[in-house]
Amino acid sequence: MAALVLSMGLLFVFLTQVVVSAVFQYAMTVDRTDELNRLSAKFTEYYADHESWTGVDQISIPSEQWNRYRDASFLLVNERQISLYSAGSAEEGLMRGLGLHSQVKYKDVVIGGLYYYDREVGTVAKARKGVKSSVTVLLLVGALLLVPVALLAAYWLSRRFTAPLKRLLPFIERLGRGELGVQTEILTRDEYGTVAQAFNELSEKLRRGEEVRRKLVADVSHELRTPITIIRGKLDLLQQEGQAVEPETLLPLQDEFIRLTRLVDDLHQLSLAEAGQLLLEQKVLNLTSLMERIVDRLTLNGETKSLNITFNHNAEACFVMADPHRITQIFVNLIGNAIRYTPEKGAVSITIRQDHAAREAEVTVTDTGPGIAPEHLPYLFNRFYRTDDARTRHSGGTGLGLAIAKELVEAHQGRILVNSNLGQGTAFIVRLPLAEAD
Repeated sequence: MAALVLSMGLLFVFLTQVVVSAVFQYAMTVDRTDELNRLSAKFTEYYADHESWTGVDQISIPSEQWNRYRDASFLLVNERQISLYSAGSAEEGLMRGLGLHSQVKYKDVVIGGLYYYDREVGTVAKARKGVKSSVTVLLLVGALLLVPVALLAAYWLSRRFTAPLKRLLPFIERLGRGELGVQTEILTRDEYGTVAQAFNELSEKLRRGEEVRRKLVADVSHELRTPITIIRGKLDLLQQEGQAVEPETLLPLQDEFIRLTRLVDDLHQLSLAEAGQLLLEQKVLNLTSLMERIVDRLTLNGETKSLNITFNHNAEACFVMADPHRITQIFVNLIGNAIRYTPEKGAVSITIRQDHAAREAEVTVTDTGPGIAPEHLPYLFNRFYRTDDARTRHSGGTGLGLAIAKELVEAHQGRILVNSNLGQGTAFIVRLPLAEAD
């Protein structure tokens, strides 16, 4: 800051000198141009006739060409500043120091110079030098005085600007040491307040992420341990009995193997989807026709509970760019969940419509089930998340279906939303980008 102020001060001094000099030079020459031009023309004519300055001191120049002002004098010098001709009463040093200077040229070559002086020119010249010196001194003194002021201002500003960051640094260090979820106080609403708010949100997200990670490890361990424990227990029992194993005895073991295989497959598929490595064979797909086939296939599952399953759509075909297998997987999961959790003689409705303004197709799966409490909705698409902790593994699945559905929808650049009211039912809304029909 000090170097900047000093540099700017010196630059300002230099520019001020240039401007002041130019102004005074113009003021001095504006009324003496005729005299200088006539004298220059006279001496140039002489040089052209003689090809040198020899004998120039013998020529006579009429006084009316240069002596209109009080105490007027002039001096002619050659290109090496040697005096050749002078007229008037002023001393040579005075003319050189305070007089106006003009070059004498012949064929665009400088052959000498003229110094013109009178009392007014001398007064202006003295004022010019005095003003330049005074301005220079004042500016230099001002620049030197501004340096400590600038340093104090810079110190105060730096303290003020860094104070919020200094308050934030201990919390950042605590977060770095693993204290996830630590929160700092937001004291301002400016950019520093925004940074503090962003830090708090980051810290909270990291805390939630760590909780999800720990819960995932615990859930995966639990889901894997249960079938493995069942299989191991039954195998130990069969081994202890030492008898031939009947085929129907192996059926429970096969069920656990199937469940274990499904769980591993779901985890693998979910990990690929979250990493963006899930392969999609996308093509232009008539979503209306696909949904009709899915609803027809799942209607049989609802007949055992006397459910009223309806599919509402208009006659207009709805085309999306999607992978048929993955889209089928999404809606089989959503409709299957709706059928599973809707009580007997309830209703499941599937509606498809096109939002041409947003260029999206919207599919809504609505049921008349028990609904979901508001506190569960933000976590509904988390892995292994169940709204009812008491729900058994066999009735509630692995808790990966909705997480996989969400990842598959987002892999198609779509969105999945959920609305629910306790005692009234739940609605899942899937929005996918529209595509042009072939």
